[in-house]
Order: sequence, then C-alpha cells, then structure tokens
Amino acid sequence: MVVSREMWIRGPVGAGAEARVTRAGCRTALVVVPTMTAGTRLLDIVPLLESDHRVQVVFTVPHTTDHWPGVEEFVRAQHGLLLPWEQAVQHTFDLVLAASHRHLEQLRGPILLVGHGAGTMKSHLYSRKAESPVLPATGLDRELLTYRGRILPSVLALATEEERTALGSLCPEVLPAAVVAGDICLDRMIDGDRFREHYRQVLGLNPRQRLVTISSTWSTDSIFGRVPSLCKAVLDALPSSRYSVAAVLHPNVWTVHGRRQVAAWLSDCAEAGLLLIPPDRGWQATMIASDWVIGDHGSTTAYAAAIGRPVTVATDPGDRLRPGSIADLVRRNSPLLESGPLPAQETEAIRCREHLRPVATAAISSRPGQAAAILRSEMYRLLGLPEPDCPPSVPMLPAPLPIEV
Repeated sequence: MVVSREMWIRGPVGAGAEARVTRAGCRTALVVVPTMTAGTRLLDIVPLLESDHRVQVVFTVPHTTDHWPGVEEFVRAQHGLLLPWEQAVQHTFDLVLAASHRHLEQLRGPILLVGHGAGTMKSHLYSRKAESPVLPATGLDRELLTYRGRILPSVLALATEEERTALGSLCPEVLPAAVVAGDICLDRMIDGDRFREHYRQVLGLNPRQRLVTISSTWSTDSIFGRVPSLCKAVLDALPSSRYSVAAVLHPNVWTVHGRRQVAAWLSDCAEAGLLLIPPDRGWQATMIASDWVIGDHGSTTAYAAAIGRPVTVATDPGDRLRPGSIADLVRRNSPLLESGPLPAQETEAIRCREHLRPVATAAISSRPGQAAAILRSEMYRLLGLPEPDCPPSVPMLPAPLPIEV
C-alpha cells in the first residue's frame, strides 16, 4: 500500500508540528511493528518510558510488498498514535525501538534492538526463509545487524552472556553496541506469578481444576502443524471436572491463516470447552495460570519451563534445532509425549520440572530481574535525557480473555 503525502497524519512530528502540539519539546520515540510477535515484545518495553512527559511515543507498521496481514489492526487496538510508514521513514527520531531486523536500514535515529522471543539467537539451525539449508542462522549474523558496512543498532540488547560471546565470533564490529540486558518478558512473568490465582479466576477455573495448556509455535514442525488433533485428544482424555484445557498458538499461525479460519479449525474443541487464547493478549498470564504445559520448540514453552511449569514436549523437529539452543535444552530435559494415559505423563513432567527450570532460566536470561532497569537506562541514554528518579515499573500482565468461537 502506498501512502501519498496528502494522507500523512498531522501528528507531533514533521513540518509544522510545533503549531499542532500541546506538549512542546518532547523527544520522539518510534516503535516499529513489522509483526505481531515483535509488537507484543515491544509492548513489554514501551511502558518504561511512555508516561514521561518529556517523551512522545509513536508507532509505525512497515508497508512493503510482503507485509504481514493484521498487524496494523493489532497496533491500532493499542490506541497508540500510528504514523504511516512512508511518513515515518522521512523523519529523524530521537529513539527507535525494534524487536525485528526487518527494515531497520530505512529508519533514521538511534535504534535499540531487542529479541522478540526467548533468546536473541534462533533455536532453528537454519533460517525458515531459506529454500534449502546452507549456513546456520543465529539472529546475530552480520547481514542482519549491518547494512552496507553500517552498524544498524545503536544498542543491541542481548539476553545472555552466551549471546555476547557468539556475537564476538559472528559480528565482532557490533560488540561495542551490545548490552546484556536479560529478558523483560521472563521478568514480567516471574513477577506476575503473584497474580496466578487472579488469572485462574478470570479463566473460570475452580480451585480443584488443573489447567493443561497446549503451546504451539508456527511452521509445519510445530504442534499445530503436525498434530492439529491434539487439543481434541487432550480434551477427550481428561475429565472436565478435574481439568481445563487451553491453547496458545503463535501469532504467525493467526496472521498467516486468518483468525476466522483458525477459530473454525478449533471450533469443535471450543465447543468441548477449550480455552482459545488470542495471539495478542493473555498468553503470559495463561502460562502462569497453568499446571502443566504440553508444548514444542517455541518460545512460549521455554518461558513456561523457566517459571517452573511442568513441561512435556509433543513434537520434535530433530536435527533442525540448533544444538545447545533454548529449545534444544528444553527438549533434552523434558519428557516426550507418548500415547499412554495423560495423568501419568503429567506426574512425570512434575518430577522433571525442578531440574528443567534452572536450565531454561539460565538459557533465557543472564540478568534475571534486571531487564527493565537496564533497558530503561539505555533508552534514556539514547534519548539524551536523565532517567526519572523513580525505579522502573511495568504494568500487570493482561489477563487472558479466551476467544468466543
């Protein structure tokens, strides 16, 4: 979609802005949302600065020939000021927040780049974009972090010391921009564990019910790709008086296939009681509320393991996982789903969780509990503003509101 200058919005940036604004002299921070996955991660970070009267936060969604559908609707639902992409790339911002490598070379202003899942390095050994495997893809490769010899991020926020070591081998010229910040999503989930009972009540669970959550990433080697009947099988196998079942699907499942189609595919499960969690709200709270997670190699399964939820792995991508990656560690330290009775497999997952949790936590973050402080400090440094005197805080994780099918 091409947006002409006549369609540019009369917002707080650009020519004539000084005659339009009510709050003058604000630093401008641009939040770049090419995918819903990137957007949900950035919404963990934006609250660290958006309440500051010295800062104006605006959003943009890249419009290219291969853009993801539904992303603009997702951003509009957050009620932030949305700049057309063609307008955003013409303006120089005081800070650019990104959780994806896409289109960074077109943006003007210091970029803070964070990962959009568990860990900055990919768990897949090869890029999904490649038609055939050639070289391993890590997320820290030179072609992602530089453009024509120019280093793209002013700050590259890494999750672990292992990632910094890997960066030194893969793209050492970016090391001066690297900061090990930990994982703000994990920190929020650990903090949100105190609201576990509230989230369970919102989901309609009674105190005696156990919540089993089926967690699927996207692509053909995911749970929903390989075993689409798993939700129904689990519902049929467990008595509803003692168990409730939820499903958390990666945003790209919804984006690629469409919300109506995904809901239709799972309509029989929803009629049988499945709690279908929307892609843009509530997956973190659902993991907190869970008693057992049946997952795959996706980030949501890893986060569940890191907050101490028992995990059973239902699909195995085999040698397509990078050895030593987060997904590989979860796979090697969790039981594999079998065809036998489910309660016994839940018991086995509970037995394994105390060993699994520290492994998953260490793989996701080297700075537990520190991500908000580190990221805020870096953002204000790039903005050229002194940090607020108060400690950083982020709002409570949104409660899960299952989709009505």
